[in-house]
Amino acid sequence: MRAIETTGTLNKSGLLKLDKPFRTTKPQKVKVIILYGDDDAEEVQWLNMLSNNPAFDFLKDKEEDIYSDKDGKTYRK
Repeated sequence: MRAIETTGTLNKSGLLKLDKPFRTTKPQKVKVIILYGDDDAEEVQWLNMLSNNPAFDFLKDKEEDIYSDKDGKTYRK
């Protein structure tokens, strides 16, 4: 099973209209997960929760700083 992420709008009848159409080679059944609410507030809440989680304390160790700004290649869309 593959997944895509896109946005859309639910109308008063409960019908979902995608902001960008998803093209497929043939009609097929899909699973849909609908997330709603204030995305920005939830994202900030998740980031705060993760940054304060002691399970990630090992990332604060100097030994974990193995990459620099010179590593990797620049990605451009």
